[in-house]
Amino acid sequence: MNPKVDWFFEKDTKWQAEYNHLRAIALDCGLTEELKWGCPCYTFKGTNIVLIHGFKEYCAYLFHKGVLLKDSDNILIQQTENVQSARQIRFTGLEAIMEVETVLKAYIYEAIEVEKAGLTVALKKTAEFNMPEEFEKALNENSDLKTAFEALTPGRQRGYLLHFSQPKQSKTREARIEKCTPMIFEGKGLNDR
Repeated sequence: MNPKVDWFFEKDTKWQAEYNHLRAIALDCGLTEELKWGCPCYTFKGTNIVLIHGFKEYCAYLFHKGVLLKDSDNILIQQTENVQSARQIRFTGLEAIMEVETVLKAYIYEAIEVEKAGLTVALKKTAEFNMPEEFEKALNENSDLKTAFEALTPGRQRGYLLHFSQPKQSKTREARIEKCTPMIFEGKGLNDR
């Protein structure tokens, strides 16, 4: 147990008992406990294996390279269509965790083997992401914007493309593009401040 992570398990939340049991399972598998992204993250030789996090409706294990696991019990969930590598196992109560504890350990051990084998996830290239026509038009009409966008890191480019693609209405997409244009010129990503 890492004392820097204790606060997460001590805070009064809906999932306190579930978090503590998930912690015990991960530690029982010989993983190192760290704090990343404000959540307990369990690593093997410095590589992320599984993270514990909670939401309003469920708490979950998040396997960082879950897409590479066999998922023989068919319990891994892709959070959204844009998540490429990570997969969750969701829980709505302590009993649900206890029922699959052996399976959870098997998934953790498999994830460790994935790391030992050096396997990596082949991520989609930025060019494979949807380019909203409103943004394509803006880039074609403003060569400085196109140059600034192309100078961004691939991750920042993907972040903007996903953000611009989400709204159903064209005027909302256009408003997002207009709002983010100064940040693109500054070389910032969507979440940089």
